[in-house]
Amino acid sequence: MKASIDKDLLPMKAHYFLFNAGTAPVVPFMPPLAKQLGYSDVVVGTMYMILPIVGLLAKPLFGYIADRYHRHRFLFLAGQLITAVAFFMVMFVPAVEKPQFHCHAGVSNIRYCSNYPKDAETQLEAFYGNRTLTCNMACQMEPDMWDIVCQHWLNANPLSDCQANRTKNTLNFSTYIDMKGLIEEANGNMRCLNFLIPHDLGTIDSRNVTLYCPKDKPMFQSSCQMECNDTFINELLPDSSVINMGNAVALPEFWFFFGMLIISWIGMAVVVSIGDAICFGILGDRHHLYGRQRLCGSLGWGIFALLAGLLVDTMSKEDSIDKNYTIVFWMTLIILGFDMLASTKLKHTQTHMSANILRDVGQMFLSIRCVVFFLWCVAIGLGTALIWNFLFIYLEELAQPFDHGANFIKTLEGLVMSIQCFGGELPFFFMSGWILKRIGHVNAMSLVLFGFGVRFILYSMLQNPWYILPIELLNGVTFGLFYATMASYASIVAPPGTEATMQSLVGAIFEGIGVSMGSQIGGQLFDGVGARTTFEIFGIAAFIVFVIHVCVQFYLQRNGPAENGTVKYFAPTDAMHMLNEQEYTGLS
Repeated sequence: MKASIDKDLLPMKAHYFLFNAGTAPVVPFMPPLAKQLGYSDVVVGTMYMILPIVGLLAKPLFGYIADRYHRHRFLFLAGQLITAVAFFMVMFVPAVEKPQFHCHAGVSNIRYCSNYPKDAETQLEAFYGNRTLTCNMACQMEPDMWDIVCQHWLNANPLSDCQANRTKNTLNFSTYIDMKGLIEEANGNMRCLNFLIPHDLGTIDSRNVTLYCPKDKPMFQSSCQMECNDTFINELLPDSSVINMGNAVALPEFWFFFGMLIISWIGMAVVVSIGDAICFGILGDRHHLYGRQRLCGSLGWGIFALLAGLLVDTMSKEDSIDKNYTIVFWMTLIILGFDMLASTKLKHTQTHMSANILRDVGQMFLSIRCVVFFLWCVAIGLGTALIWNFLFIYLEELAQPFDHGANFIKTLEGLVMSIQCFGGELPFFFMSGWILKRIGHVNAMSLVLFGFGVRFILYSMLQNPWYILPIELLNGVTFGLFYATMASYASIVAPPGTEATMQSLVGAIFEGIGVSMGSQIGGQLFDGVGARTTFEIFGIAAFIVFVIHVCVQFYLQRNGPAENGTVKYFAPTDAMHMLNEQEYTGLS
């Protein structure tokens, strides 16, 4: 028998593939990029707390506009355009300048740029006079810099013993700065102080050295963390290599970066929620086929996430901590352009109308079981935030002790995303209809919570970053099965004519409340107790919520009241075939 292809669904499949292929090169790399730009874990966590709140507001708003004014297609295409342009603009965000150590032709100095007080130079000269201060430096190193350190600073013999350090990314040393020879200069919106190092003196591992760099070598120039042994200068000139929240809000480049993320998040929120509503509208009563459309998205994400990781590592300098992300922004712009082209071929018309969208959707909150469903979405959002925003930061910490760890980390991150998609999401999206028919939505919800607990505990036990790859197969449960369950259940219980609003509401609860809270909590825990303990805490919490969910659902099955009004909770095994059924059938 010849297999038939539903041509009406081909543009939908193309959209899922292209939209995920276009966002995969940038979305996972934004938290590491923020860290590379100099922002602290707390700043990253705060940004990713606010971004889902923006989605919380944008999804229901644009979902309501789409349903009320029948502008699904227009908003869908506009969201894709906004997402592409905003992410592309992130490429132009400047990094906040860190203290720089300069050494060339027998002259060494430290250059500090920041929004420090205007009279800082005067205060420093008045307070210290002719004194010199000892400062501890932790500078990023390139392989050719180690050649200078070994040959001219340490006078190593044999030279090969010292040059084994070429795989290290950081050099720690102490030096002295002269407070009477300060030189101030302007640098855009910031001011810079240049501290001269008298006689090029320094100390490495308690050994006195001369920080000499010959004329025939390129200038030794390195970004550093700087901490001096005096409270006054540390308070007047705080370490600018790691930017805390108080300093970040005063930087125009921070607001440009954060503003572009907000705009891109709004665009993605509109595309995802309205796109799912369009998909279910095209499917009609074939809701069980949703997973087979959505798996095309996993395919696009997996392929282009891996490709992006490989390209970033290839285009970045060898052994460099800072990565070159230019290629990923061009990939996003071009691929989302093709997505817009494919989306113009979608054939969607809204067949049901709601006389009062807000009233119909509001009645969802009168259903106890729907409220439990919303709380489940929040719990999943808490765990998802930790994976989305902090998993790669954790991997980069694990990779630091390994030789050439900086060279393979983006490739490893690309492999992680590929396994998440090909080994996890893709098969579970494909089988989601079959799984939901067999075990029901409620049992699927419990299984997702259990999967998060196992996944987080395994993360907390990692020692070698490469061992994360088999763990990522669990992404099929924690995202593939979760997303299919959430989207299909939301479509099933949505009153006619409110499909886009309902998808937007559920997505807003998941991201705007769950992911937002998870990002803030994760950032605080990462900064306070470290990455490993954070994953352990989240893992234990997931198991606790799993037990609570099972108990609550068991109680509702035995003692829960029947639902009244237009909102119905259908039997999980039959829900996809009972959209027009008006009789409550209970839990199975």
